[in-house]
Amino acid sequence: MEERYVPEIKSQLRSRIIEVPKVIYKATGIKILGTRIKSLLFSTDVAIIKNTNANSIIAVYPFTPQLSITQAILEVAPIPVFAGVGGGLTTGTRSVNIALQAELMGAYGVVVNAPTSNDVINEIYNTIDIPIIATVATDKDDYKGKLDAGARILNISGGSKTADIVKKIRHEYGKELPIIATGGPTDESILKTIESGANAITYTPPCTADIFANVMDKYREKKD
Repeated sequence: MEERYVPEIKSQLRSRIIEVPKVIYKATGIKILGTRIKSLLFSTDVAIIKNTNANSIIAVYPFTPQLSITQAILEVAPIPVFAGVGGGLTTGTRSVNIALQAELMGAYGVVVNAPTSNDVINEIYNTIDIPIIATVATDKDDYKGKLDAGARILNISGGSKTADIVKKIRHEYGKELPIIATGGPTDESILKTIESGANAITYTPPCTADIFANVMDKYREKKD
């Protein structure tokens, strides 16, 4: 079937946005609270979050979750945010309380780290209404236990083995289970992950410093 033409309107002042790879649109997407999501931008940089065409934000970071960070991201993001609530170093009642606060602030879902115990996932499930996204780092993770405890979506982040893990879990659970996965750095790796069964793809954007470096190079070229 012939590809349909999509008219596009751009702004002169907001032309420098972070665009996710177009191949991500081949994914089926996951409908969450009425919104269909195919791409998740992996970032906590509010400037990047404000200037992207991604469908949503996955805001996880390698520090103890802080509500001030969650609030800042939610205030800036024009799209749904899935907020990290710990599960590794930060766990137990603290993670449960952070998850509840994230929901009250407007998060579309909460993300728990791979080490999160099933008991904590279950406690979060019994406390909040928005979906729990459980991270899976290897095929040895107890993803079945996470799902039984109340996780509604799996977030597969297995490095070079991500596509294989997705394929294995998809084979076990069929098409009904929502799966998010990291796509890797190339269109080929993203497409492989989608074909393995991922419904949505997380994309890591370039950092602000790298973007600014390119901008400064262009400024210098104009002066030469």
